[in-house]
Amino acid sequence: MENYYDYLKSLHLIFVITWFAGLFYIVRLFVYQIEAADKPSPEKEILQNQYRIMTYRLWYIITWPSAILASIFAFWMLFFTDRGNIWLEFSWMHVKLGFVFVLYLYHLKCHQIFKQLQKDEVRYTTNFMRLWNEGATIILFAVVFLVILKSAVNWIFGVIGIFLFSVLIMLGFRFYKRIRERNR
Repeated sequence: MENYYDYLKSLHLIFVITWFAGLFYIVRLFVYQIEAADKPSPEKEILQNQYRIMTYRLWYIITWPSAILASIFAFWMLFFTDRGNIWLEFSWMHVKLGFVFVLYLYHLKCHQIFKQLQKDEVRYTTNFMRLWNEGATIILFAVVFLVILKSAVNWIFGVIGIFLFSVLIMLGFRFYKRIRERNR
């Protein structure tokens, strides 16, 4: 099995990328669906139907399969290869797996929002969705830095960095919101 480790790692990385792509785009589509709910008829119904189809295809053809396949390959690498067993001994991997758990929670919450919007139930604002979209970005940054630097010793600095990065995103969001409001 060790001979296939790099193939497993490559497949895992490919499906992590497509999983994140799906998560980034699905929330953007949620924003569009929520905005469509405020449009007059028949534009509202036309847009909502189109966005329902787009989100359905993205969610079930790309995002869910990518999440499942990324998880299968990760599990395979961690538990059925010698290198994976070694990785589990490092504290940075435990922190990374904690962020992966948060990613699963984020994914499941997106699934809940997806199901609501498929039934035309709008429970969130577009501003909330724009901020929610940054959640996957923060998780991505955390995981990539942990994997590349392989250091959980400095995880406190990492958490501070992620917090500061989040603050910058919030400030950027507010700045963008003001520009949008002025241009209306």
